[in-house]
Amino acid sequence: MTSDLDAITATEFQCLVAGLSADDAARLAQAVQWAQQRYEPEVIAGNQPLWTHCVETGQILAGLQSDVASRIAAILLSLPAHDGKGLDPIAKSFGPEVGKLVQGTRALLKLGEVAREASGGEIADPAMQKENLRKMLLAMAADLRIVLIRLTSRLQTLRWHAKTKEPCSVDFAQETLDLYAPLANRLGIWQVKWEMEDLAFRFQQPEKYREIAKALEEKRAERESFIEQTLQELRSLLADAGIEASVSGRPKHIYSIWNKMQRKSVDISRLYDLRAVRVIVPDERACYNVLGIVHEHWSPIGEEFDDYISRPKSNGYRSLHTVVSDKNGRAFEVQIRTQAMHDFAEHGMAAHWRYKETGKSSGPAPGTDDYDRQLAWMRQLLAWQTEAGSDVVNEQDIRAVSDRIYVLSPQARVIELPRGATPIDFAYHLHTDVGHRCRGARVDGQMVPLQTKLDTGQTVEIITTKAGGPSRDWLNPQLGYLASSRAKAKVRAWFNAIELQQRITQGHALVEKELQRLGKTAVNQEQLAQQLGFAHADDLYVAVAKEDFSLRHIDAVFQPQQQEAEPRVDSIVSAPKPGTGGSSGVLVQGVDSLLTQLARCCRPAPPDVISGFVTRGRGVSIHRSDCASFAQLARRDPERVIEVTWGDTGDSVYPVDVVVHAHDRPGLLRDLSEVFARLRLNVVGVNTQSKASLAHMVFTVQVTGADVLQRALAALTEVPGVLSAERR
Repeated sequence: MTSDLDAITATEFQCLVAGLSADDAARLAQAVQWAQQRYEPEVIAGNQPLWTHCVETGQILAGLQSDVASRIAAILLSLPAHDGKGLDPIAKSFGPEVGKLVQGTRALLKLGEVAREASGGEIADPAMQKENLRKMLLAMAADLRIVLIRLTSRLQTLRWHAKTKEPCSVDFAQETLDLYAPLANRLGIWQVKWEMEDLAFRFQQPEKYREIAKALEEKRAERESFIEQTLQELRSLLADAGIEASVSGRPKHIYSIWNKMQRKSVDISRLYDLRAVRVIVPDERACYNVLGIVHEHWSPIGEEFDDYISRPKSNGYRSLHTVVSDKNGRAFEVQIRTQAMHDFAEHGMAAHWRYKETGKSSGPAPGTDDYDRQLAWMRQLLAWQTEAGSDVVNEQDIRAVSDRIYVLSPQARVIELPRGATPIDFAYHLHTDVGHRCRGARVDGQMVPLQTKLDTGQTVEIITTKAGGPSRDWLNPQLGYLASSRAKAKVRAWFNAIELQQRITQGHALVEKELQRLGKTAVNQEQLAQQLGFAHADDLYVAVAKEDFSLRHIDAVFQPQQQEAEPRVDSIVSAPKPGTGGSSGVLVQGVDSLLTQLARCCRPAPPDVISGFVTRGRGVSIHRSDCASFAQLARRDPERVIEVTWGDTGDSVYPVDVVVHAHDRPGLLRDLSEVFARLRLNVVGVNTQSKASLAHMVFTVQVTGADVLQRALAALTEVPGVLSAERR
């Protein structure tokens, strides 16, 4: 030990490097020296020095046989986060692997701190905070070490409270029991799980803790005497059978005792495993041999036998558990396992998680081993995430998690985004207006381009302008600004709204100009729009701006007499068979071979009740008898009204206007068009307007009669999103 490490004792350092190679121990020594030169004195929860917390967290990791990168990351947590100038100094000095471990662990620590601070406030939802933290832990599934560092950090804090007798809040203890201990259990790290639970229970329910501890202490001498006698007897039996084994007593965990008392509603004196022994043997076959010897010598209690070797627990735990009683009826538990099973029981997946190190046999080879191990780890977290339901987790669940990332806002709010998301996606998730005004972003304190792909655990801060909107470049997939379909839709909606407003302004100006020409500037334009078949004036303005609606129709509203000179007729009628009366298939009473035209204002079609009006130079215009324009003409010139009827229309087709109101959505026009195509109806005109997510569409369709039209209307109403479909 060198003098450079004067802030850490030789014993502490030896604990830190336990089990490491000489090269790894040198790397860890470098990290300790580097951190000591830069860290700023700081205290954390329980008034403990941050440096002490980091060193002792590293020592717990060493006890769990973690790799050198995890221990270095724990030490470097003592440093303040970088200020955003240039590269992250930790990643620059110790490599991106350590940098990501430190970054991810800091994110989890910050999230936990903010959750606890907010837990007593009105704005916080404790259940939601816990679920957010679960999501973040789940998202760290690609690297178990981040979660492992977080678990050991929490355990060290609990130990500090117990050692210094500094008060520990009930909420802190409850969070440990709700979140961190179940996670350690899922990973099979029972050494951490049991200690966490006992310490948290001690702070959460001190009276109950002392009551159980006192009851255990009162019977301690009697229990130890019984266990020692049983151990000697069992060792002798195994030696006679030629079985090599390590036999010892099993430690008692107060929280486990409390749980069993609650679950079984029994007194502490009726719990079997207060007296327990553990047998560790070389192989699996020996486990069952020992079981046979135990059952032969003591009386087994059948319902208390569990074979976790042939049927392991969901977290991978394997062992034989049996409860037997001696000749005096005193029951005790026996656990039988191999050394490998015991190591896994103590350290869980942490004992088997080794990372690739070039030239070292201790690391796994590249390829499927890494992937399979990661899948196993993710399955445990996913099962824990859904433990209220089924524990069955499939590949689809894992892929779904893999396709998501979880980042933090500056207030430690967890934001779920698709993999590949950028700061702009993040901004639109926070609020549409934040997305529109986004002009820059900081990720973990550093300014980054807006196309930067975010990673789980990063903290993102958005820089906005006071006004403005998105850029059209954001919608260019080649430029990589957006990955979220939600954000893309909001950008498109912004530009659609701008375009709509421009069309409204343009159309309004054209309508105003036309009304000035007609001398009708005082007219109510909302009512005018409704007279022309539009729901609102804005719809009229848009149609005029898009040249889908002629201003001559406005002239016709105020000057119906012009319909004589320039009747609104429809010539889109297929020629009838010879001798059927006229080009429209209409017979004019008392007149032979008189030219007839179908009026466009009402688009009559068989079997509508129709009337005729004799025009100047264009024959007879045919209207539906209930047509408002025809009524005006008839009042003004009743002598020009003529009686007409439908003749033999044959195969003639007639244009009618079908009005559809629907919730606007992608693909709506396509779905409606498919209805007409399926019914073999020819669409000769389409006029569409959309406002406030509602679509107003007018289709001009050629039909042979009313029955065809009714079938079309019925089919249109069945299209998803359609509110109504009717003939205009």
